[in-house]
Amino acid sequence: MRKNYNMKKTISIKRFLSELGGDFSEHIKDRLLELELRCVLTRKEKNNVLDLKHVEHTKYPCSSENSSKCEKEYAYAEFIVEDDKLYFADKCLENEKVMESPIVNSIYNSLNTENKIFEDDIIGKELNDSNIDYVVDNLLSVCPNVSKRYLEVLEQMSSY
Repeated sequence: MRKNYNMKKTISIKRFLSELGGDFSEHIKDRLLELELRCVLTRKEKNNVLDLKHVEHTKYPCSSENSSKCEKEYAYAEFIVEDDKLYFADKCLENEKVMESPIVNSIYNSLNTENKIFEDDIIGKELNDSNIDYVVDNLLSVCPNVSKRYLEVLEQMSSY
């Protein structure tokens, strides 16, 4: 597989929808846009596999026994787009800077669509008009609001 050096590694929900969500229903697009202010998507080598994180990259204590001072940011979801369909993965990227939010397992287990296996043994369930409300509502319930300072920065940027 050729490496795409021009691929943006961090993108907004709007950019995600314009790049990969062209055939999503209007309801799915509208609900995902509700995450726009609080969330950003990151990706590694694959254009169509993205992790959902808080825009301010807030860090939380790790549950690791190795280090009492360990702090990482949460990944709240991993989305996969394949054949113009959106999937919610059973796991998120985890590394020395990122850990999976506890909500991921809860959301994934509540989805009643069929499991689909993707490359690299990623397992996902399809998101559609009947379950997107549940997913977005749960993500919004755990993903923190942005700080007042962040809103001020956005306001200053948009005034130019």
